[in-house]
Order: sequence, then structure tokens, then C-alpha cells
Amino acid sequence: MGVPTSSNDFKNGMTLELPDGLFSIVEFQHVKPGKGGAFVRTKLKNLKTGAVIDRTYRGDEKVDQAIIEKRDMQFLYREAADYIFMDNLSYDQIQVPSIQLGLAAQFLKEGDTASISMYNDVVVGVELPAAVELTVAITEPGIQGDRVSGARKPATLETGIVLQVPLFIEQGERIKVDTRTGEYITRA
Repeated sequence: MGVPTSSNDFKNGMTLELPDGLFSIVEFQHVKPGKGGAFVRTKLKNLKTGAVIDRTYRGDEKVDQAIIEKRDMQFLYREAADYIFMDNLSYDQIQVPSIQLGLAAQFLKEGDTASISMYNDVVVGVELPAAVELTVAITEPGIQGDRVSGARKPATLETGIVLQVPLFIEQGERIKVDTRTGEYITRA
């Protein structure tokens, strides 16, 4: 059960426990019309599905706030479809199904640290740094003289993700990748 809070105390990023699941407040607006009572118009993001919905609450309406605990954890290894993480402080290990990792799974390699969001000991989100360094496992060699400005070629990275990189990137090089967009940034 969440902590009862007033709709007047909403803040961006706050997590609410609603009958249809956990939702994060993306944005909100207090509205005070000339007639009638004040209300709060919100955009809420479902933490499980990522879907964004619009909800309106009366002024001072009570809603359950979910207290989300964020912990830095180190990715140890994969076990079938699960990822095993270790808490950096307590050394406790948890299993996180790959479905809950979403796109973050494509950028995780053993030893990496991620911020795991938990609610009642259930993982509700995984955040990676904005950029990670990965090694190029497979790519075609650049052809001498083929230097078209902005030209790209596919490269498979050590985690298995395939992305487009500039022609000058060779196999075995380390590159920086944006974890939000999945795009090449620069050589590491």
C-alpha cells in the first residue's frame, strides 16, 4: 500500500499506486477555473507498459504515492532469461527477468552498474548511465578511399546489439553508445 498524498502535492517524477498499476507523473498542471473547484490535470506514464495516459484529479484529492527505492547494483551474469544483479552495499543478489530490463538489456555487460528501482522488493525499472563503452565484435573493414561524409556501416557489439557506425570504426575498437537512443557517439 502506498502513502496517501494530496493531488496538490504532485511533483514531476513522483510515482503513484493506482488501481491499474504504478504510474510516474510526467507532467501536471493546477487549474483554477472561475467557477467550480480547482483540479489537477496530469500526464501519467505506466511503469510496466510505458503507455502515457491523461488523468484529472479534484483539488486536494487523496491518491496513494508509491515510495520507490533506487539502488546501485552491479550486473554479474545471465542465467537463461534472467539477469543476476548484486547490491553494491549489502552484496545481496537479485534476479531480474529480461522483460523488465527492456532496452537496457542490449547495453549491459558483466561488471556494469545500473540503478535499479524497486517497490515492495519488486523491480519496477532499470536505469543505465546516459552512455556506455562497448567493444565492436564484428564489422566490415573500411575500404580505402571510401570516405563519403556521414557514411555508415553496421557493427555488432559485444552485447549482441547491431548499430550503425562510421566507416573508420574497426573490429575490436571501443566505442561510446547513447543508451537512450542506441546510437553511436564517438570512439572511447
